[in-house]
Amino acid sequence: MNKAIAPSTAAESQKTDWLPLGLLLLLSLIWGSSFILMKRGLAVYSYEQVGALRICFSFLAMTPFVWKGIKQIKAHKWKYVTLMGFLGNFIPAFLFAIAVSKLESSLVGILNALTPLFTLLVGIAAFKGAIKRVQLIGLLLGFVGCAFLSFINGNGGFGPLNFYVLFVVSATICYATSSNIIKAHLSDIPPIPLTACAMIIIGPLAAVYLFSTDFTQRLTQVPNAWEALGYLAILGVIGTALGLVLFNIVIKKTSAVYATSVTYIIPIVAISWGVFDGEKLFAMHFLGMGLIIGGIYLVNLARKKG
Repeated sequence: MNKAIAPSTAAESQKTDWLPLGLLLLLSLIWGSSFILMKRGLAVYSYEQVGALRICFSFLAMTPFVWKGIKQIKAHKWKYVTLMGFLGNFIPAFLFAIAVSKLESSLVGILNALTPLFTLLVGIAAFKGAIKRVQLIGLLLGFVGCAFLSFINGNGGFGPLNFYVLFVVSATICYATSSNIIKAHLSDIPPIPLTACAMIIIGPLAAVYLFSTDFTQRLTQVPNAWEALGYLAILGVIGTALGLVLFNIVIKKTSAVYATSVTYIIPIVAISWGVFDGEKLFAMHFLGMGLIIGGIYLVNLARKKG
């Protein structure tokens, strides 16, 4: 009887092994596409409006989970939830929108890969984490790659510092700080209700700001405004809300180390969209990306061995 069910069990196990990989690829597609979606939104709306709309749509998507989060979060932890909301969502939404308004969306996607490196660095600096030699090499490699990308001009050669790269770097530092706050103070709260409660803090602020601008005028008078709004709705609802759910599932089914491997694939998706949209990338861009990805690999390798 055991022999009769063995093939079925093996087949079921094989299907289960493929699920995290499928979810990881889907998550890479969702997050890697966020930069081209911002670019589409910026064709009609200002970078401030794009950032605010992204937050507003995310807030609406997460609202059903707010009450569950309120019941789970203790009073003394709301200050950390507030920090998570501003550092993990509010500020980066505007910083990325500014960057995409001045840089190729594919380049922004490449620079976004710095997030895990800054996560390690912030953890060491602010939360007294330990660092291994191979991780230090990985950090240096990643930052050399970032510096490389910061000085590449529109012809593929070296020029003066591209100031707008710093907006992406600042956004990844915000993400990194938020991740360490979650790990240190909010790890006992499920990610979905936690994010919903962070959104209820920043969502109304974004909405008030949005309607203080000429958003409604652009929506009703500028051609393709509704189409651009649709792209930003996808960015907020799928890119943030659904992306969070998928990331949570991948971590639960595998490990945080496996889930962070999404960082390797996101730049590939962002570059693919950029090439499709006619953006120019040069050999030096790929060299810089290779250095960043190599740095991430060394950092994750040390975590795996540790």
